[in-house]
Amino acid sequence: MSVIYSRAPLRISLGGGGTDLPSYYREHGGYLISGSIDKYVYMLTHTVFQKRYRLKYSEMEEVDETNDIIHPIFREALKRHWEGSPLEIAVVADVPAGTGMGSSGAFTVCLIKALSLARRRSITAGDLAERACEIEIDILNEPVGKQDQYVSAHGGICAYTFQTDGTVDVEPLNLDDRTLRRLRNNLLLFYTGEARSASKILAHQVEKSAANDDDMLENLHRTKEMGYRSRELLEAGDLEAYGELMHEHWENKRRRSPGMTDEHIDRLYTLARRSGCLGGKLVGAGGGGFLLVYAQRPDDTRQAMAAAGATELPFDFEFRGAIGNESL
Repeated sequence: MSVIYSRAPLRISLGGGGTDLPSYYREHGGYLISGSIDKYVYMLTHTVFQKRYRLKYSEMEEVDETNDIIHPIFREALKRHWEGSPLEIAVVADVPAGTGMGSSGAFTVCLIKALSLARRRSITAGDLAERACEIEIDILNEPVGKQDQYVSAHGGICAYTFQTDGTVDVEPLNLDDRTLRRLRNNLLLFYTGEARSASKILAHQVEKSAANDDDMLENLHRTKEMGYRSRELLEAGDLEAYGELMHEHWENKRRRSPGMTDEHIDRLYTLARRSGCLGGKLVGAGGGGFLLVYAQRPDDTRQAMAAAGATELPFDFEFRGAIGNESL
Protein backbone atom coordinates (compact mmCIF):
# COMPACT_ATOMS: atom_id res chain seq x y z
CA MET A 1 0.00 0.00 0.00
CA SER A 2 1.62 3.23 -1.14
CA VAL A 3 -0.91 5.74 0.26
CA ILE A 4 -1.63 5.65 3.97
CA TYR A 5 -4.66 7.27 5.54
CA SER A 6 -4.63 8.28 9.20
CA ARG A 7 -6.83 10.43 11.38
CA ALA A 8 -6.79 11.54 15.01
CA PRO A 9 -9.70 13.10 16.92
CA LEU A 10 -9.87 16.47 18.61
CA ARG A 11 -11.19 16.80 22.14
CA ILE A 12 -13.23 18.78 24.64
CA SER A 13 -12.05 18.98 28.23
CA LEU A 14 -14.86 18.20 30.67
CA GLY A 15 -13.19 19.00 33.98
CA GLY A 16 -9.75 19.45 35.53
CA GLY A 17 -8.02 20.82 32.44
CA GLY A 18 -4.67 22.49 33.13
CA THR A 19 -3.44 19.96 35.69
CA ASP A 20 -1.84 17.88 32.91
CA LEU A 21 1.12 20.26 32.52
CA PRO A 22 4.45 18.85 33.78
CA SER A 23 5.05 22.02 35.81
CA TYR A 24 2.11 20.95 37.98
CA TYR A 25 1.73 17.17 37.85
CA ARG A 26 5.42 16.41 38.48
CA GLU A 27 5.01 17.85 41.97
CA HIS A 28 1.32 17.38 42.74
CA GLY A 29 -0.14 14.90 40.29
CA GLY A 30 -2.84 15.86 37.81
CA TYR A 31 -6.34 14.66 37.04
CA LEU A 32 -8.90 15.56 34.40
CA ILE A 33 -11.88 14.32 32.43
CA SER A 34 -11.88 14.72 28.66
CA GLY A 35 -13.76 13.39 25.66
CA SER A 36 -12.73 12.93 22.06
CA ILE A 37 -15.17 14.20 19.44
CA ASP A 38 -15.94 13.44 15.81
CA LYS A 39 -13.79 16.29 14.51
CA TYR A 40 -10.39 15.24 13.28
CA VAL A 41 -6.94 15.92 11.90
CA TYR A 42 -6.52 13.87 8.71
CA MET A 43 -3.35 12.88 6.84
CA LEU A 44 -2.56 11.19 3.55
CA THR A 45 0.99 9.87 3.39
CA HIS A 46 2.45 8.79 0.05
CA THR A 47 5.41 6.46 0.57
CA VAL A 48 6.80 5.72 -2.93
CA PHE A 49 8.18 7.58 -5.97
CA GLN A 50 9.14 10.61 -3.85
CA LYS A 51 12.49 12.25 -4.56
CA ARG A 52 12.03 15.00 -1.96
CA TYR A 53 9.98 15.51 1.16
CA ARG A 54 6.78 17.31 0.19
CA LEU A 55 4.65 18.53 3.09
CA LYS A 56 1.29 20.20 2.62
CA TYR A 57 -0.43 21.87 5.57
CA SER A 58 -1.37 25.55 5.91
CA GLU A 59 1.94 26.09 4.09
CA MET A 60 3.82 23.89 1.65
CA GLU A 61 7.39 22.69 1.99
CA GLU A 62 9.59 20.71 -0.36
CA VAL A 63 13.06 19.78 0.93
CA ASP A 64 15.75 17.14 0.48
CA GLU A 65 16.58 16.46 4.13
CA THR A 66 14.47 16.29 7.28
CA ASN A 67 16.78 18.80 9.00
CA ASP A 68 15.67 21.40 6.44
CA ILE A 69 11.97 21.11 7.33
CA ILE A 70 10.61 24.29 8.90
CA HIS A 71 7.51 22.83 10.56
CA PRO A 72 8.89 21.70 13.94
CA ILE A 73 6.59 18.73 14.54
CA PHE A 74 7.06 17.36 11.04
CA ARG A 75 10.83 17.81 11.37
CA GLU A 76 11.27 16.13 14.74
CA ALA A 77 8.80 13.31 14.12
CA LEU A 78 10.40 12.38 10.79
CA LYS A 79 13.90 12.55 12.27
CA ARG A 80 12.95 10.13 15.05
CA HIS A 81 10.30 7.87 13.54
CA TRP A 82 11.19 7.51 9.88
CA GLU A 83 14.19 5.86 8.21
CA GLY A 84 12.97 5.34 4.67
CA SER A 85 12.93 7.37 1.47
CA PRO A 86 11.26 10.80 1.26
CA LEU A 87 7.52 11.07 1.82
CA GLU A 88 4.68 13.25 0.62
CA ILE A 89 2.26 14.13 3.42
CA ALA A 90 -0.91 16.20 3.12
CA VAL A 91 -2.84 17.44 6.16
CA VAL A 92 -6.35 18.83 6.61
CA ALA A 93 -8.47 19.33 9.72
CA ASP A 94 -12.11 19.90 10.60
CA VAL A 95 -11.38 23.06 12.62
CA PRO A 96 -8.67 25.73 12.47
CA ALA A 97 -5.56 25.53 14.63
CA GLY A 98 -5.51 27.65 17.77
CA THR A 99 -9.14 27.04 18.70
CA GLY A 100 -8.63 25.08 21.91
CA MET A 101 -9.50 21.52 20.94
CA GLY A 102 -6.06 19.98 20.99
CA SER A 103 -5.23 20.24 17.29
CA SER A 104 -1.45 20.31 17.83
CA GLY A 105 -1.52 17.14 19.91
CA ALA A 106 -3.88 15.45 17.44
CA PHE A 107 -1.58 16.51 14.58
CA THR A 108 1.41 14.88 16.28
CA VAL A 109 -0.52 11.71 17.12
CA CYS A 110 -1.86 11.46 13.57
CA LEU A 111 1.63 11.86 12.10
CA ILE A 112 3.26 9.24 14.33
CA LYS A 113 0.40 6.86 13.59
CA ALA A 114 1.00 7.34 9.85
CA LEU A 115 4.73 6.77 10.19
CA SER A 116 4.16 3.59 12.21
CA LEU A 117 1.86 2.27 9.49
CA ALA A 118 4.38 3.22 6.81
CA ARG A 119 7.02 1.22 8.69
CA ARG A 120 4.55 -1.69 9.08
CA ARG A 121 4.86 -1.56 12.86
CA SER A 122 2.00 -1.71 15.32
CA ILE A 123 1.78 0.83 18.12
CA THR A 124 -0.41 0.93 21.20
CA ALA A 125 -2.47 3.98 22.12
CA GLY A 126 -0.28 4.54 25.17
CA ASP A 127 2.97 4.44 23.18
CA LEU A 128 1.46 6.65 20.50
CA ALA A 129 0.51 9.26 23.11
CA GLU A 130 3.89 9.15 24.86
CA ARG A 131 5.86 9.53 21.63
CA ALA A 132 3.72 12.54 20.71
CA CYS A 133 4.26 14.03 24.19
CA GLU A 134 8.01 13.48 23.89
CA ILE A 135 8.15 15.53 20.69
CA GLU A 136 6.02 18.44 21.90
CA ILE A 137 7.10 18.63 25.55
CA ASP A 138 10.62 17.18 25.80
CA ILE A 139 12.10 17.98 22.39
CA LEU A 140 10.31 21.17 21.33
CA ASN A 141 9.89 22.43 24.91
CA GLU A 142 6.36 23.64 24.26
CA PRO A 143 4.53 24.70 27.47
CA VAL A 144 1.75 22.18 26.89
CA GLY A 145 0.37 19.23 28.80
CA LYS A 146 -0.33 15.58 28.03
CA GLN A 147 -4.11 15.77 27.71
CA ASP A 148 -4.37 16.39 23.98
CA GLN A 149 -2.09 13.55 22.92
CA TYR A 150 -3.64 10.99 25.26
CA VAL A 151 -7.24 11.84 24.40
CA SER A 152 -6.50 11.78 20.68
CA ALA A 153 -4.71 8.45 20.88
CA HIS A 154 -7.27 6.69 23.11
CA GLY A 155 -10.64 8.22 22.17
CA GLY A 156 -13.79 8.00 24.26
CA ILE A 157 -14.72 9.85 27.45
CA CYS A 158 -12.06 9.04 30.02
CA ALA A 159 -10.46 10.08 33.28
CA TYR A 160 -6.73 10.74 33.01
CA THR A 161 -4.50 10.60 36.08
CA PHE A 162 -1.07 12.18 35.57
CA GLN A 163 1.35 10.66 38.07
CA THR A 164 4.35 12.53 39.43
CA ASP A 165 6.70 10.10 37.62
CA GLY A 166 5.14 11.05 34.26
CA THR A 167 3.05 7.93 33.76
CA VAL A 168 -0.61 8.32 32.87
CA ASP A 169 -3.55 6.16 33.95
CA VAL A 170 -6.51 6.07 31.56
CA GLU A 171 -9.96 5.03 32.81
CA PRO A 172 -13.08 5.13 30.60
CA LEU A 173 -16.02 6.71 32.40
CA ASN A 174 -18.97 4.48 33.23
CA LEU A 175 -21.80 6.44 31.59
CA ASP A 176 -25.22 4.93 31.03
CA ASP A 177 -26.99 5.40 27.70
CA ARG A 178 -29.39 8.04 29.02
CA THR A 179 -26.56 10.17 30.39
CA LEU A 180 -24.62 9.92 27.14
CA ARG A 181 -27.70 10.93 25.12
CA ARG A 182 -28.30 13.94 27.36
CA LEU A 183 -24.67 15.00 27.07
CA ARG A 184 -24.91 14.76 23.29
CA ASN A 185 -28.09 16.84 23.27
CA ASN A 186 -27.24 19.48 25.87
CA LEU A 187 -23.51 20.15 25.40
CA LEU A 188 -23.13 22.76 22.66
CA LEU A 189 -20.00 24.21 21.05
CA PHE A 190 -19.84 27.74 19.66
CA TYR A 191 -16.96 29.42 17.87
CA THR A 192 -15.99 32.73 19.47
CA GLY A 193 -14.47 33.92 16.20
CA GLU A 194 -11.00 34.22 17.68
CA ALA A 195 -7.97 31.95 17.42
CA ARG A 196 -5.11 32.29 19.89
CA SER A 197 -1.71 30.91 20.87
CA ALA A 198 -2.14 28.38 23.65
CA SER A 199 1.60 28.49 24.29
CA LYS A 200 1.51 32.15 25.30
CA ILE A 201 -1.33 31.59 27.77
CA LEU A 202 0.07 28.35 29.18
CA ALA A 203 3.57 29.83 29.56
CA HIS A 204 2.19 32.06 32.33
CA GLN A 205 0.81 29.02 34.16
CA VAL A 206 4.09 27.13 33.77
CA GLU A 207 6.11 30.06 35.07
CA LYS A 208 3.89 30.55 38.12
CA SER A 209 3.69 26.82 38.89
CA ALA A 210 7.46 26.39 38.63
CA ALA A 211 7.90 29.30 41.05
CA ASN A 212 5.45 27.68 43.52
CA ASP A 213 3.20 30.71 43.32
CA ASP A 214 0.58 30.20 46.05
CA ASP A 215 -2.33 31.64 44.07
CA MET A 216 -1.57 29.56 40.98
CA LEU A 217 -1.13 26.33 42.93
CA GLU A 218 -4.32 26.93 44.90
CA ASN A 219 -6.17 27.52 41.64
CA LEU A 220 -4.83 24.31 40.10
CA HIS A 221 -5.55 22.29 43.25
CA ARG A 222 -9.14 23.52 43.03
CA THR A 223 -9.22 22.67 39.32
CA LYS A 224 -8.11 19.11 40.08
CA GLU A 225 -10.85 18.79 42.70
CA MET A 226 -13.33 19.85 40.03
CA GLY A 227 -11.99 17.07 37.82
CA TYR A 228 -12.77 14.47 40.50
CA ARG A 229 -16.18 16.01 41.14
CA SER A 230 -16.93 16.09 37.39
CA ARG A 231 -16.42 12.35 37.16
CA GLU A 232 -18.69 11.72 40.16
CA LEU A 233 -21.50 13.81 38.71
CA LEU A 234 -21.20 12.45 35.17
CA GLU A 235 -21.17 8.82 36.30
CA ALA A 236 -24.13 9.53 38.62
CA GLY A 237 -26.03 11.11 35.72
CA ASP A 238 -26.52 14.37 37.64
CA LEU A 239 -26.00 16.63 34.65
CA GLU A 240 -27.70 19.67 36.19
CA ALA A 241 -25.14 19.66 39.00
CA TYR A 242 -22.42 19.06 36.43
CA GLY A 243 -23.60 22.10 34.43
CA GLU A 244 -23.43 24.24 37.57
CA LEU A 245 -19.94 22.90 38.26
CA MET A 246 -18.94 24.03 34.76
CA HIS A 247 -19.79 27.58 35.82
CA GLU A 248 -17.55 27.23 38.90
CA HIS A 249 -14.85 25.93 36.58
CA TRP A 250 -15.31 29.01 34.38
CA GLU A 251 -14.92 31.40 37.30
CA ASN A 252 -11.88 29.54 38.63
CA LYS A 253 -10.21 29.46 35.22
CA ARG A 254 -10.80 33.19 34.70
CA ARG A 255 -8.66 33.86 37.76
CA ARG A 256 -5.81 31.62 36.62
CA SER A 257 -4.09 33.54 33.85
CA PRO A 258 -4.31 36.92 32.11
CA GLY A 259 -5.76 36.74 28.63
CA MET A 260 -7.97 33.72 29.38
CA THR A 261 -11.04 35.71 28.33
CA ASP A 262 -11.98 39.13 26.98
CA GLU A 263 -15.04 41.37 26.69
CA HIS A 264 -16.35 39.62 23.57
CA ILE A 265 -16.09 36.15 25.12
CA ASP A 266 -17.61 37.39 28.38
CA ARG A 267 -20.56 38.79 26.44
CA LEU A 268 -21.12 35.48 24.67
CA TYR A 269 -20.94 33.59 27.94
CA THR A 270 -23.41 35.95 29.62
CA LEU A 271 -25.74 35.57 26.65
CA ALA A 272 -25.53 31.79 26.87
CA ARG A 273 -26.36 31.88 30.58
CA ARG A 274 -29.35 34.12 29.96
CA SER A 275 -30.64 31.68 27.35
CA GLY A 276 -30.76 28.88 29.92
CA CYS A 277 -27.23 27.48 30.13
CA LEU A 278 -26.22 26.29 33.59
CA GLY A 279 -22.54 26.76 32.89
CA GLY A 280 -19.79 26.64 30.31
CA LYS A 281 -16.10 26.99 29.65
CA LEU A 282 -13.62 27.81 26.97
CA VAL A 283 -12.12 24.55 25.77
CA GLY A 284 -8.34 24.58 25.89
CA ALA A 285 -6.12 27.23 27.44
CA GLY A 286 -8.54 30.09 26.77
CA GLY A 287 -8.23 33.41 25.02
CA GLY A 288 -10.47 32.38 22.15
CA GLY A 289 -11.49 29.29 20.26
CA PHE A 290 -14.65 27.42 21.19
CA LEU A 291 -17.08 27.99 24.04
CA LEU A 292 -18.61 24.80 25.46
CA VAL A 293 -21.90 25.22 27.34
CA TYR A 294 -24.42 22.94 29.04
CA ALA A 295 -27.82 24.12 27.79
CA GLN A 296 -31.11 23.29 29.47
CA ARG A 297 -32.96 24.65 26.43
CA PRO A 298 -30.62 23.93 23.51
CA ASP A 299 -32.80 25.51 20.83
CA ASP A 300 -33.10 28.77 22.79
CA THR A 301 -29.32 28.88 23.23
CA ARG A 302 -28.72 28.17 19.55
CA GLN A 303 -31.04 31.01 18.59
CA ALA A 304 -29.43 33.47 21.00
CA MET A 305 -25.88 32.61 19.96
CA ALA A 306 -26.70 32.69 16.25
CA ALA A 307 -28.11 36.20 16.71
CA ALA A 308 -24.79 37.17 18.32
CA GLY A 309 -22.82 35.78 15.37
CA ALA A 310 -21.40 32.77 17.23
CA THR A 311 -21.39 29.78 14.86
CA GLU A 312 -22.29 26.40 16.36
CA LEU A 313 -20.08 23.39 15.71
CA PRO A 314 -22.35 20.32 15.96
CA PHE A 315 -20.46 17.35 17.34
CA ASP A 316 -20.75 13.87 18.78
CA PHE A 317 -18.38 11.91 20.98
CA GLU A 318 -16.22 9.31 19.28
CA PHE A 319 -14.72 6.18 20.84
CA ARG A 320 -12.04 4.91 18.44
CA GLY A 321 -9.15 7.28 18.97
CA ALA A 322 -6.41 7.55 16.36
CA ILE A 323 -6.83 5.13 13.47
CA GLY A 324 -5.27 4.34 10.13
CA ASN A 325 -5.66 1.98 7.20
CA GLU A 326 -5.56 -1.10 9.38
CA SER A 327 -8.65 0.05 11.32
CA LEU A 328 -10.88 1.06 8.39
